[in-house]
Amino acid sequence: MQLRTNPSIPDFTDPIGEALHQLRLNGTFYCRSELTAPWGVELPPFEDRMMFHVVTAGECWLEIEGEEPHLLQQGSLALIPHGQGHIVRSSLDEETTPLFDIPVEQVSERYEIMRHGGNGEPTHLTCGLVRFDHVAGQQLISLLPKVLQIDTREEEEGSWLQSTLRFIAREARELRPGGETVITHLADILIIQAIRSWLDAAPDANRGWLAALRDKQIGRALVAIHREPEKAWSVASLAKEVGMSRSGFSARFTQLVGDSAMRYLTRWRMQLARSELAQSAIPLSVLADRLGYQSEAAFCRAFKREFDVPPGTIRNSNDILV
Repeated sequence: MQLRTNPSIPDFTDPIGEALHQLRLNGTFYCRSELTAPWGVELPPFEDRMMFHVVTAGECWLEIEGEEPHLLQQGSLALIPHGQGHIVRSSLDEETTPLFDIPVEQVSERYEIMRHGGNGEPTHLTCGLVRFDHVAGQQLISLLPKVLQIDTREEEEGSWLQSTLRFIAREARELRPGGETVITHLADILIIQAIRSWLDAAPDANRGWLAALRDKQIGRALVAIHREPEKAWSVASLAKEVGMSRSGFSARFTQLVGDSAMRYLTRWRMQLARSELAQSAIPLSVLADRLGYQSEAAFCRAFKREFDVPPGTIRNSNDILV
């Protein structure tokens, strides 16, 4: 992740739109699965990753601990936002094979083909493994359910999905100049569309951090912090930014977000710092300055208070914690 403050991005009337704007993928990998009944695949957990499955032909069941089985039919898109291990299979009583025990055809570094099963009805899946490289995206993903499913069997919805998948498959096979960028942006479209559908319909999308983003004034305050974490924000300056009294702003921010404004600012800065430290060799003094700290020592103290370890520990372990 390239840490940027005060980015030149459009002004959004809905701060939720700004959170979606920050959903940038990294490390996208695809597999086209050609499966014939009977078949079953057990996928392991992938920490700090999101998995998705799109059924392009046939149907299958997706099972994940704590959820009722999900029937995925042609045109279904299922996200597993938290990378939890799960099972996909042709019927609920089929035996499963661990994913890494199934041979694959390696087409490129980012695309492979898996053929598995017996001689029965075919099911074709396009599966992906991705990571979000911006803290705003990670924050949004953390609020999603274990499985997020949308069905696009309707002609209008299904056409965009199938067209997008065809582009992904072509770019992944050929990997022409710029192909990786094209694949990543196409995956952005798939996943953001699924999240938008959930935001429009799910009761949980109107609670907590998401409810705060939707609030006309608190949402603007959150956007201000996200855009300029280096600024010397105070409760008074944030209240002025959104046109509220200091006391009224403080109470409403805490009510909606669950943290005080200053606590949220610190946590946001530290999340940005941890992600940047895990992915770059930026000097601590430079990072401290970019996040609004007057000295490297003050930054290191704040970091250790937040995570109980000094910043160097994160860099040395290359550990990204969402």
